[in-house]
Amino acid sequence: MIPATVLFGDVVDSRRDPGASAFLRSLRAELDANTAHERLAPAGFTQGDEIQLLLVSGADPFRIVLRAAFHPEARGVRWAVVAGLVEPGTGPATERTGPAFRAARSLLERAKSHRDRLAAMTGDPAADDLLAELGPLLPTLLGELTVRQREVGRLLVVDGLRQAEAAERLGVSRATVSVIADRGRIRHLQGLAAGLATIFRDGVTRTDALTEDVPDGTRRRVGSAA
Repeated sequence: MIPATVLFGDVVDSRRDPGASAFLRSLRAELDANTAHERLAPAGFTQGDEIQLLLVSGADPFRIVLRAAFHPEARGVRWAVVAGLVEPGTGPATERTGPAFRAARSLLERAKSHRDRLAAMTGDPAADDLLAELGPLLPTLLGELTVRQREVGRLLVVDGLRQAEAAERLGVSRATVSVIADRGRIRHLQGLAAGLATIFRDGVTRTDALTEDVPDGTRRRVGSAA
């Protein structure tokens, strides 16, 4: 088994949204084109309008959440993010398996029952408590963005443009871009995502320090009975 980060993203109310599958196809193509150094497998999505991703351990999963939210065809997505072990293999994420995949499925179902849009788990209790408290704020705030705010957010956060460059791209003044970004709290959203990434990474680091591989391919806490 190998350490990794698994993401499941379930489009909310997709059965009543004929554009959900088109959004996922476009998002999958974008992720595969822009995350080659961060992923262990190509992204895939199921007929149930759920995207699945498999990232290298240490990659920032919350950048994926931002990219999906700032997508031109963005839909509401419920995310489950789990750090853990997966079976090595080939093919897209939808064809992989392992403890982290099973944990992500369980976490996604729990998030649905609690009506949360983001749930994350590292295996470290302190980090996971913070993620449970702060994680749902990110998709909630992202869901409040207008189409124009989302467009500006994509240019500034995903494309990494300066405000003047974004203004030129949109054919407006830099001051207009600044106002749109401020009203959408784009800088704060970026900061919240970065903070969640730090908590997640620290939780994974502490979990790794307290666990060890065992012959059955799973992990256990150091010093615990076999």
